Amino acid sequence: MIDSIAAYWISSYGYWGLTVLLMLGIAGLPIPDETLLTFSGFLVYKRELQLAPTLLSAFGGSCLGITLSYTIGRFPGLYLVSKMGSRIFKFSEDYPAKAEAWFRRYGKWLLPVAYFVPGLRHLVAIIARATKLSMPVFAAFAYGGALLWSVTFVCLGYSLGENWGFVMTGLHRHMVFAAAMAVVFVAAWIMRRSAIVRYKR
Repeated sequence: MIDSIAAYWISSYGYWGLTVLLMLGIAGLPIPDETLLTFSGFLVYKRELQLAPTLLSAFGGSCLGITLSYTIGRFPGLYLVSKMGSRIFKFSEDYPAKAEAWFRRYGKWLLPVAYFVPGLRHLVAIIARATKLSMPVFAAFAYGGALLWSVTFVCLGYSLGENWGFVMTGLHRHMVFAAAMAVVFVAAWIMRRSAIVRYKR
């Protein structure tokens, strides 16, 4: 059910393994983060891990991963927003400034929500840095989301007990569907915005 390498890391390195795996997963590597958290909750249920250190490790790894994504956005993220957007989608020259203003006003609320959509949390963190969302604001919303997300899935694994794998299989399908819908929505918005800009020209 869970990736064998991830299971090995938690079994061998315990809380540190959980922290490192979550950090790498949220930073963009293909690691099943929600499954990892739920599995950790199951290990708490079996008394192989303790609840408080597990939650602390999960929260720490989540914060480190999202901060790494935010840092990555300083260079390639800014380039993509300011350069590629205008070249590929024909956005106006003032679009990066408008994107920055919009994200500072509304985008910060996407940070806690994005944790619950696979693949989106990494992207939103990069965009947050690319649009110059300040670190204090980013930390307040991203770390708050990390806490909520970590507690939710660890406690889910603990409460489900032996049934955690069966439930996560169905839940994972719904989360993948949500991620796909999010991608479709963003792509549709970009295409619509690009068409409007071309029409105005």
